[in-house]
Amino acid sequence: MLENKNIEEQIKLVAKRIKEMREILEISVERVAAALNISAEQYLRYENCEDNIPINIIYGVAQVFNVDSTTLLTGDAPRMVDYTVVRGGNGIEIERCPGYSFSSLAINYIGRTMDPMIVTLKSDDKPADLIQHNGQEFNYVIEGTIIVKVGPHEFELNAGDSIYFNPSLLHGQRAKSPVARFLTVLN
Repeated sequence: MLENKNIEEQIKLVAKRIKEMREILEISVERVAAALNISAEQYLRYENCEDNIPINIIYGVAQVFNVDSTTLLTGDAPRMVDYTVVRGGNGIEIERCPGYSFSSLAINYIGRTMDPMIVTLKSDDKPADLIQHNGQEFNYVIEGTIIVKVGPHEFELNAGDSIYFNPSLLHGQRAKSPVARFLTVLN
């Protein structure tokens, strides 16, 4: 229960940051929604914390606002220019939804073109919604077994397996084993 409360608080903080920044920048709801290719009503559902905000929407909002996604996720701007070091277990933990959390490994690097993250999935929780985003994506399974859906295809991946794919296709991952962890790199 405490874990779910923590997730809800994090989601509310991200939604609040997005709304505040949009208002400060004087960008209309309609303009942001159009840039994200969603309805204004759906955008407001995210901004008012009525729906969980998918990570691809957070990245899209960051592009519209011309800020790093770190600012929306943590409230802080990245500070490192030439390098950033993240010691084991010290990544920035972000709960996307129950059963899907990730540890961002480069969130403090200014102008990064890749987002490496360790994702933890639990099989006893509802799988996260399928998403789409620009760029490219790489997943490498560290522990357990995951099912990766890319477009109409599903792949069962075990520790040591990897997949590289076009994330503009509807996709998502879910745990087949009780707990699964994978490295994902988004570009």
